Amino acid sequence: MSRISKAKARGANIFKRLTALFAVIMAAIIVAACSNLPPAPTDVGGPTPFYRIGPGDALNVFVWQNTQLSTAAIVGPDGRISLPLVKEIEAAGKTPTQLARDIERRLAKYVTDPVVTVMVSSYVGPYSQQVRVIGEVGRPQAIVYRKGMTALDAMLAVGGLTQFAAGNRATLIRTWNGTQTSYGLRLDKLLQDGDLSANVPLEPGDVITVPQTYF
Repeated sequence: MSRISKAKARGANIFKRLTALFAVIMAAIIVAACSNLPPAPTDVGGPTPFYRIGPGDALNVFVWQNTQLSTAAIVGPDGRISLPLVKEIEAAGKTPTQLARDIERRLAKYVTDPVVTVMVSSYVGPYSQQVRVIGEVGRPQAIVYRKGMTALDAMLAVGGLTQFAAGNRATLIRTWNGTQTSYGLRLDKLLQDGDLSANVPLEPGDVITVPQTYF
């Protein structure tokens, strides 16, 4: 093998070693970052395959071949709705299909073989399936948790940070196995610098608080 070939071979080996070392360093950084992320809770229900109705949800109730009994309803703070011939019925915590079957059983006293369909036109969801964002954000509010939701998704939903926000002092509050724990968030890094390493996964029931900056 010529000197040039040997030099090329040594150069290739050095490059491979540097590439492998870089990969190890990056993996260590990622592991260290992930170790600071909130643990995924196991007792808050998690994302469910079927949406469960909550207070504030807007419902459309259709009774087949009976327009007089078909109506729209808002789930009250007590989790109940009122319908024609069905003065009060519990809606919160049920899937639309479960609620439809319950309404059919109640209507069966007055209508022969009722067929009911319930559709949710405006989603709020039960408290256990919400993510609440408060403090120095554009629109503090509770938003419906969706599978795979992250801190970035939540911040976009509430209109981002205000000019008075101390984003890097934000806090994520999570109840896990009955214990409430707080974690620091770096929202300025995430939103202003585009640092996606500051993005974290959310779980239903999380609360994000954004304090005001000090002058």
